[in-house]
Amino acid sequence: MTITITAFERSPDGGKGLARDTRVRWALEEVGQPYEVRLVSFGAMKEPAHLALHPFGQIPTYEEGDLGLFETGAIVFHIAEHHAGLLPDDANARARAITWIFAALSTVEPPILELMTATIFEGDKPWTAQRMPLVLDRVRDRLGQLSARLGDADWLDGAFSAGDLMMVSVLLRLRASGLLDEYPNLSAYVARGEARPAYKRAFDAQLAVNKPPAG
Repeated sequence: MTITITAFERSPDGGKGLARDTRVRWALEEVGQPYEVRLVSFGAMKEPAHLALHPFGQIPTYEEGDLGLFETGAIVFHIAEHHAGLLPDDANARARAITWIFAALSTVEPPILELMTATIFEGDKPWTAQRMPLVLDRVRDRLGQLSARLGDADWLDGAFSAGDLMMVSVLLRLRASGLLDEYPNLSAYVARGEARPAYKRAFDAQLAVNKPPAG
């Protein structure tokens, strides 16, 4: 059965890999599964056809036969469960890898998204200058904890897993802020993720959609 995912017709980041379809593309590339991409506009995301797939009108979605999924954590977990390459065979290691998927989305990403909101959408508010140090402190708290746990290891728990895929994807949102540079082991960790051939293929595929037409 053909796998079809949705992605932005024009990504807000211009194809820099921050749109969430990159996470799903990366997972599919890691496990060697071909897929098709249906591009949707911001208007189409609010239409009934798309809302039937994603009730919150976002991307990505995942369709395979009569299965339709939304939310990147659920999609990546499904891919990892059904195709070898993203979860260990050992039951305990497998459970820990799944835990890291949830940790990336539930514990590490929220303060990072708060920083992005404060910077991009609230930067002109009169209270931003007072609030920003608190927002930055919350991000640094999480990065410090993650840095301590990673230590000098290449990956979070042995071999690369879906947990690392999700964590690297989340941390990439901090590149423009410079905060990752304060934690050399996390910066190197993200670089290792980006160096994986599967990530490069996923990144290039998303970038190709967003390149301006030649001429």
